[in-house]
This record gives sequence, C-alpha cells and structure tokens, in this order.
Amino acid sequence: MHSGEITIDNITKIEGTAGLKVTIENDRVKDLKFIIKDYRRFYTEAVKGKPYIAASSFLSRICGTCSVAHLFASLEAIEKSQGIVISEQTKLLRRLAYNGLMIRDHALHLYFFVLPDVLGVDSIIDIPDNHDDIGHILLHDSFDIKKIGTAITEVIIGAAIHAPLPTVGGFLKLPDPSQFPDLISRLENIRSQVIRGIKTFFDYKESLIRNSDYLCLRNGKSYDFIEGDIINSTGKRVAEDKFHDFLKSVVIPYSEAEGYVFSDEHEDYLVGSLARVNFNKDLLNSRTRKDIQEYLTVFPSNNVHHNNLAQAIEILQCVDDAIDILKTLKIIEEKPVRKPPQAGVGVGVVEAPRGILYHMAKVNAKGMIEDYDVIVPTAQNQISIEDDLKKYFNENLSKDENTLRLEAEKIIRAYDPCMSCATNFLKIEWIRK
Repeated sequence: MHSGEITIDNITKIEGTAGLKVTIENDRVKDLKFIIKDYRRFYTEAVKGKPYIAASSFLSRICGTCSVAHLFASLEAIEKSQGIVISEQTKLLRRLAYNGLMIRDHALHLYFFVLPDVLGVDSIIDIPDNHDDIGHILLHDSFDIKKIGTAITEVIIGAAIHAPLPTVGGFLKLPDPSQFPDLISRLENIRSQVIRGIKTFFDYKESLIRNSDYLCLRNGKSYDFIEGDIINSTGKRVAEDKFHDFLKSVVIPYSEAEGYVFSDEHEDYLVGSLARVNFNKDLLNSRTRKDIQEYLTVFPSNNVHHNNLAQAIEILQCVDDAIDILKTLKIIEEKPVRKPPQAGVGVGVVEAPRGILYHMAKVNAKGMIEDYDVIVPTAQNQISIEDDLKKYFNENLSKDENTLRLEAEKIIRAYDPCMSCATNFLKIEWIRK
C-alpha cells in the first residue's frame, strides 16, 4: 500500500458522523483512533431542577430513534427513586410497546443500512425496481415490518417517537383493546417476511472473529429487554443499581465520548443484540425457536457481523412475544401510582436496540431532579469498536485502501452505532511513516 491520507467527510448508512484516524508504521497499525464528535448534548444538565414528573418526557428527546428506550429507562429510574411499584398491567404494556420499538428500529438498521452491503450496492436507491428481484422483495418486506412496529407503539403508548401516554407510575391513558385483533393479524402476516430476512442475514458471510466479552440483561424467565440483572461471559451478575460501580470510565482525549471497561478486569466489552442472543437464546419465545432452529446454531458467536443476524432474530422474537401479549391481555382501568415526593436515588437499566442503557435519577424531597446520569450503548461499545478495527487492519493491510475503508464501515455498521443520542462517524485520516 502507498502512503497517503484518506478522508470520508460523511459516511452513509449509520445514524450520525464520526472519524477514524489510522497510523501505519512498518506494515503494522501503530495507532488507531475512533473519534466520536458532538457527544455532549447536555440533557442530563438541562433536566436538573425540573420536576421529576416531567423529566422522563424531556429525556426521551435524547434520541428520536430510541426515544422509547430513554423514556422507559428514565421512568424506571424515577419510579425507583420514589419507591413506586408499577402494576403488572403497566409492565406488560411497556413490554409490548418495547417490542414495537425493537421491530421498527432493527428493521431500519438491517434493511436500510446493512442490506445494501449484502446486495453489493451503494444504497437502497440502487436496488432494482423488479418485483422478482430478492432485493426488491426484502426492501418491501422492511416497509411492512417497520409499519407494524410503529403501529404497536402508536396503539399502546400514543406514538412511536416521544410517546405521550406513559408516565411515572403507569399511563395517562390506556390503549383501546378493540385495536388488538388488527395488530395480531398484521403480526401474523409478517412472520414469513421476517423469517426471509433472518435467512438473508444468516447467508451473509462477512466475518470478524474477536474474543470480546459481552454484557446484557438476563432475568432467567423470559427474553426481556426491560427487567433483569446484568451478566457477562464469566457468569458475573450485577444488579442494575450497581452497574455504574461495575464499570470504569475511560477518558478518550481525542473523542467527545468516554469509553468503559470492567473495573477489575480492565477489559473491553460488547453490548447489543449479539450479546443478548449469545446469553439468552434459551429464553426466546418457543414459537420463534421452533421456526428458526437452523439459524440459531451459530450462537453463541464471536463474529461481530452476527450482530446483524441477532437483530433479525430479535425482530421475530418481538413479533411472537407481541402476539402472545395481545391475545391474552385484558385491559383493566387503573390510574398511575402516585406517592408524595421523597428524596431518593433510582437506577433504570434497559436494553436499548443497541445495548445496555443506564439512567440514574437523584430526586430531592420537593420532587425536583437534583442529579442525573445517562450511559448509552455506543459509548460502551467505543473501545470494542476500536479493538475490532485494529484487528481487521493488522490482518488486512495488503488490501487496497478503498477495500479497507469499506470493510471498516461494515464492521462499524454491524455495531449499529446510534450517534444521534451518543456520538457522531466516519472520517478516516491515514498517516504512514
């Protein structure tokens, strides 16, 4: 390879922008910096002094894509700070809405960002407008899948983004159960389309094997995005309120985002769908497992590109879980749980589409937010992304720079980094000595 500098001003097919600076010396990667920009959005500062009852809606604005994840993590944190225990119905409705989020968000990433790589085209615009073409079929599958994910959240929580109905202790308005049969019918109708997508990403043979550690929620009862303790590859189990103590923040001077490692082991780790399927595939919905047994055989996996396959599997999991809930849920009129304000600290941890999302709320005796903290998945994955890229570049420096750039983008896309709430990618600066 020749010396030189490569710059990509605005990479497509990820949610945001960032940079990569690679220094090569004696045919080895001497230095690699994954540079995240515009991370500091100051929501956690702006919410201070606000009434806790309004804070969750405000914090859902951190990210349009994962608005529901931030909303529910914040509600959980505030409810715990106030000693509020929500009803089983509220738990089921939040779980159902969360299924809608996952269906919509995973479909966006897989079909709009990754599918062009699978098909060998630059973007979905280049997919042939031919009804017999598999790319055309898959793209139109994605429209149906995204629509039903959006429909679930609209029916259950009032909107797919910045939902108005969930509140501290419950719901301001309960959903109309007369709309459930239509949702069930539409979910049943898209199952075959979802399975077609799973096969597509199973057949996508990109590979980067690295023995990273993994973190995700597990509760031992169900495949759950909201309830559980945090576990890692060694079997260590950490309660939600101890999660921040379990991590060590790492200052990354060239990036706007901090990174995280284990406090004791000082190791990087990966969060997201790959971690969840690796650890929780035994808890998948029985119908999901039955229909995709062949595609589950690759898990547990250390191939970062299998995060795409894991997301496709989670779409079917959420479809089947939503069907089960909608068939059995009987809406009972109830008001949100309310208590007089008290001083307290609460932690809410959920699995956002891209991995573990942490919210901490400190509330004073007047019910005002005194302190707030958020740790998003992309920040947690930053060091792991860097280490994956170092491994890839060191093993493939004989390839031309255009190939290296494209493959680096595919690796980053596999992580599905959300820069809209966390960070911004991909500008590459090459320095050769």
